[in-house]
Amino acid sequence: MSLWLSHPLFLPSIIVGVTILLWATSLLPEFITALLFFAAAMTAKIAPPDVIFGGFASSAFWLVFSGFVLGIAIRKTGLADRAARALSSRLTDSWLLMVASVVLLSYALAFVMPSNMGRIALLMPIVAAMAKRAGIEDGTRAWYGLALAVGFGTFQLSATILPANVPNLVMSGAAEGAYGIHLNYVPYLLLHTPVLGWLKGVALIGLICWLFPGKPHPPQTGEPLPPMSGDEKRLAWLLAVVLTLWVTESWHGIGPAWTGLVAAVVTLLPRVGFINGEEFASGVNIRTCIYVAGILGLAITVTQTGIGAVVGNALLHIMPLNEDAPFTSFLALTGITSALNFIMTANGVPALYTTFAQSFSDATGFPLLSVIMIQVLGYSTPLLPYQASPIVVAMALGKVPARAGMLLCLALAAVSYVLLLPLDYLWYQVLGKL
Repeated sequence: MSLWLSHPLFLPSIIVGVTILLWATSLLPEFITALLFFAAAMTAKIAPPDVIFGGFASSAFWLVFSGFVLGIAIRKTGLADRAARALSSRLTDSWLLMVASVVLLSYALAFVMPSNMGRIALLMPIVAAMAKRAGIEDGTRAWYGLALAVGFGTFQLSATILPANVPNLVMSGAAEGAYGIHLNYVPYLLLHTPVLGWLKGVALIGLICWLFPGKPHPPQTGEPLPPMSGDEKRLAWLLAVVLTLWVTESWHGIGPAWTGLVAAVVTLLPRVGFINGEEFASGVNIRTCIYVAGILGLAITVTQTGIGAVVGNALLHIMPLNEDAPFTSFLALTGITSALNFIMTANGVPALYTTFAQSFSDATGFPLLSVIMIQVLGYSTPLLPYQASPIVVAMALGKVPARAGMLLCLALAAVSYVLLLPLDYLWYQVLGKL
């Protein structure tokens, strides 16, 4: 017992475990749990400050911040309402059509816009204005469903598009660095889209319509919108430039976070921008920013302290990996990814899982590339919202309670593992990947 208590990973494991437990149960507000993690980790010195507070230096944190600022500007200038009018006149005839349209829009935008957070920041004010025009008020179950459609459609479905999701990029980099394997866009899309894109999208739409029912009414025609104001035109041009830079990131090398941050600064400049100090203070949700920094900091700490490696090794020996039982092995590899998701969150899972891929391949007899690809189903299907920061951000922007997000997470995970996982296994076999 004394040896266990003196183990260098004992205290870090306790702090990480309590933090995850508090996030999973929502016993405390999420941002307070994040602050408790920072305080406990620094007091106990479980890792250097640049590791514990690494979330504040990550691009995801600054995309969240930029998203809040740009969202305020889009709403204030009237661009959100203008876009919502164009959409709501065609997409609010029924609740099924409305939910399906939001999910499809979230997914389609992933093909041209590489940042989850950027897509959420762009879509949320437009969807909110569209909902309001269709008679769906804030704080209702119907509104929660639409906000979750943005978050889940953006994160979960974009996992099928290689450059559109941070965990995908982490996996790609880890595979290339560890094994010299370069993932290609089209084969990746073909492998994952039919099951994890199309079928999962259908399941998501059905679950939202069932769990968060709504009755939109066609918007009143009213007077036509006036011509675009000067501020609307300037902001539209700014957003067009930002979107262009996001789409062409591979050419110029400037990350979406820093492009978004520049745009956010421009919107805040006196006489040039669109937002004053009071609007910034009331509109930017610092609580969510701290929460996201806490999630990312936790994932970095788990990796740097070695907790993740210990858990990964333990899972390797516990899970039933056997050449003679390919479906069981497929199920076990997905289970390993889901288990790692609890301690490392989606962004951190591929970095650790991929390093074990060769061992998993040897144990199962699966090709190495297929073993690497199997993790996509696991990390793109969070069991709890905190495991995927884009979902957390969408919930914060939509003021969705933790219970509603958790309900949809668990329901979609159940459908994914019971129905989609066997279909995914069959699709791998059809393509000759197993």
